[in-house]
Amino acid sequence: MTRPYNAATVRALYPGSFDPVTNGHLDVIVRGAALFDELVVAVGTNASKQAWFTVEERLEQLRAVAVAASVRITAVAFSGLLVEFARAQRIGCLLRGVRGARDLDYELPMAQLNRKLAPEIDTLFLVPVPEHAHVSAHLVRDAGRHGAELRGLVPECIRATVEQRLREGNPRG
Repeated sequence: MTRPYNAATVRALYPGSFDPVTNGHLDVIVRGAALFDELVVAVGTNASKQAWFTVEERLEQLRAVAVAASVRITAVAFSGLLVEFARAQRIGCLLRGVRGARDLDYELPMAQLNRKLAPEIDTLFLVPVPEHAHVSAHLVRDAGRHGAELRGLVPECIRATVEQRLREGNPRG
């Protein structure tokens, strides 16, 4: 594999909505940070989705989770075309978590399009550890909204905050 940009450094981008950050996200972050020289975790803005947490709250959650897990990341927000953002950041690899066939059906066409648009940027899929394979932000929001304790689903350092927000309801919509 040819290393894009600077041969001494491989930077990866892990994009997502992280609404909220889950233990599945944390698994990918920890493992991704170990694989690459630098991991940029990017909170994407999607106008078609009603977010439960603001972009800044999600960035704060990511930073808190990284500190608690002793993982060095750069947490940023982005909008627009992912590969254009990656190019502007001089990133050579997109990191994606794939829990099962449904995720792969969604992620594979995106990866192929990204490859067509930016052949210099690779996509790497990570399969979560089994105890987090069922965890999604959508399920966490559904459970939390009904008062379920989220222990084991979201990182402990942000659990109480996430549970409280979800019990209160979505203040943004």
